[in-house]
Amino acid sequence: MRRTLLASLAVLLAFAAPASAQDYPAKPLRLIIPFAPGGSVDIVARLAAQKLGDRLGKQVIPENRSGAGAVVGTEMVIGAPADGYTLLLLSLAHAVNPHIYKLNYDTKKQLTMVASLGNGPSVFTVHPSVPANSVKELIALAKSKPGTLHFAHAGVGSFTHTASVLFAMTAGIDTVMVPFKGGGPAMIDVLGGHSQLLMNSYLASLPHVRSGKLRALGVSDIRRSNLLPGVPTIDEAGVPGYQAANWWGIAVPAGTPQPIVERLNKEINALLVSDEVKKIFDEQGAVAVPMSVPEFAKFYDDEFVKWGKVVKAAGMKPE
Repeated sequence: MRRTLLASLAVLLAFAAPASAQDYPAKPLRLIIPFAPGGSVDIVARLAAQKLGDRLGKQVIPENRSGAGAVVGTEMVIGAPADGYTLLLLSLAHAVNPHIYKLNYDTKKQLTMVASLGNGPSVFTVHPSVPANSVKELIALAKSKPGTLHFAHAGVGSFTHTASVLFAMTAGIDTVMVPFKGGGPAMIDVLGGHSQLLMNSYLASLPHVRSGKLRALGVSDIRRSNLLPGVPTIDEAGVPGYQAANWWGIAVPAGTPQPIVERLNKEINALLVSDEVKKIFDEQGAVAVPMSVPEFAKFYDDEFVKWGKVVKAAGMKPE
């Protein structure tokens, strides 16, 4: 009798996961955005939520749960049921934070990487008062006056911070990193001429570059942007090998059935190649980057290692 019951249970378990995946989704999903509303990250997340909902036939509800550098929202997802109904918007912060903060979770063990959305590089800008019209001239100036140029950034571990630190390290210059509570205050400081250097998104930088309030010296990706076609990449402008781009992706709690993970990956990759989505990404200075589940998992692992080295070399500490 006991053997019969066990055998029946085994059969039920064998069919449970495929059946649930086949019926998925049966209700609306939640996309937790662990950052404040506004800015390019939020725009990308909400676009993805809308289009993914259209493809799945169930609404994907975006929820901003910001706090502690993405920690609050991430903890919420890790603690959610592993059923594919709670998604997490990932960014570069998820490859940086584990090296700076003492976290109550392990992203590599407690999250399953689902899909890449894309990436958005920064524009390297200087205040017009800085006597440098190119990256090479800026490096020469910084080397002639070590410790005098100030890099404003949006806070320890932010993309504006890590991209700035990587630039200084790769270029071999000594600059002062000045933290602010967000990219907005950092931008205001540079526009006022108090700090001289800033790495920030296209969305935030373009109006000031076009008005002449900031001078663009380079872009942080390995390819030029169609929004600033005359501005070289930092790599080609004098810092070989330099690349830093914020990126976005989707993850779910570890243990989510693989058929559901694959379904989400398939639908996300399909929406990324649509003309409408590519157009909106272009307007943000971003690039849609479809990846398979294994490709995105490897990408995350590579970013984890890369930025861990930067954090360690720079001695980044929590604010």
